[in-house]
Amino acid sequence: MERINPPHLAPPTGFSHAVRATAGTMVFLAGQTALDGSGRIVGDGIVEQFERALTNLLEVAAAAGARPSDLAKLTVFAVDVADYRRRARDLGAVWKRLVGSDYPAMAVIGTTRLWDETALVEIEGIAVVR
Repeated sequence: MERINPPHLAPPTGFSHAVRATAGTMVFLAGQTALDGSGRIVGDGIVEQFERALTNLLEVAAAAGARPSDLAKLTVFAVDVADYRRRARDLGAVWKRLVGSDYPAMAVIGTTRLWDETALVEIEGIAVVR
């Protein structure tokens, strides 16, 4: 995959402006929250919940044959975007630890609530398995 970040746009921080997949199979990843194996939301804050939701997403991706570097597009739904922005550095550290330095095309969207009422964040995405 090719990460595309035109030089005349603002430099992306924690995402790529575009990702071009030249070959592979698309895998659509359903939204994941911080659910544990028993179906309970774990983590008191956005960073802890983001880490669990991303871990869940990566586990689903792996089950479909995708590696973290195969993530092409992610959408993050956050109940409190201001808190998400305040914790951006901590969230970035979680990303780097779990995924590395490959960044998909990404959006963060504010929402009033998620399916799991105590969830603070949900992550869905598309991977391209090469």
